[in-house]
Amino acid sequence: MTYMVVEHFHNGDPVPVYRRFHERGRLLPEGLRYVASWVDRELRHCYQLMETEDPSLFATWIAAWSDLAHFEVHPVVTSQEAADQVAPRL
Repeated sequence: MTYMVVEHFHNGDPVPVYRRFHERGRLLPEGLRYVASWVDRELRHCYQLMETEDPSLFATWIAAWSDLAHFEVHPVVTSQEAADQVAPRL
């Protein structure tokens, strides 16, 4: 399953997050896969796509970063999958 993770840097400061990433990597537990990410122009929020069959793995990953950011985790589908689900109601 695919998830959109919205990461909010504490105090809008990306430096501590990027510092830890540079020193230690993503700190992903086995079974949680990073796909891609985007950062807003103000460098306050990061939007990440991740995949896993075990959403409980997010707790481990978030614990490694929770001192620097807070997170929203949303299961998502592609636009085509959404269109397919909606099609019978059109």
